[in-house]
Amino acid sequence: MELGIGSRIEHPRFGEGILAAVTPTSFKFSFFGKGIVEIAKNDDFTILEKYYDEEQKIDPYDLRYTLRKLLEEYSDLTQPVLMGEKWKGGTLLMQPADRNLKPKEVPIETFFHKIVMLRDRLRVLEQKINAHKQLDDLEKVEMQQYITRIYGSLTTFNVLFRHNADYFVGDKSES
Repeated sequence: MELGIGSRIEHPRFGEGILAAVTPTSFKFSFFGKGIVEIAKNDDFTILEKYYDEEQKIDPYDLRYTLRKLLEEYSDLTQPVLMGEKWKGGTLLMQPADRNLKPKEVPIETFFHKIVMLRDRLRVLEQKINAHKQLDDLEKVEMQQYITRIYGSLTTFNVLFRHNADYFVGDKSES
């Protein structure tokens, strides 16, 4: 059932009301003397005056944009990060100094995935520090400096990334 803001109804329990808001599963009506009451869309009421404004529809683009922003801000889901073409199918070989010991070979895609996960978790940690309510600004800056130094330590792995925008960047004053 499609009702627009301003539609009037008669509810058996609350009386006459005017639609104030619409959610995916309910309507919020303003009833005189009773305030705003949320009613399920399948609840029993009589429509007295139906009003519908085309502009009230939810734009799928706006919904996708909002969901993407929420996921970026409140989860560790990120855009895919691409590995450089020359590394695809390669292996990382870790050879002990003692040649009698067996070397360890790791698919470079596995190693790259772990590096990207590390970077993404550092970003989430940064967000949590910035949003922390009990840390003062000086403490937040101090923790951010540690994270920046961690990024600087990881710049060696930038050769694996396809795009410069995905690189680790440390403190630019330290060279």
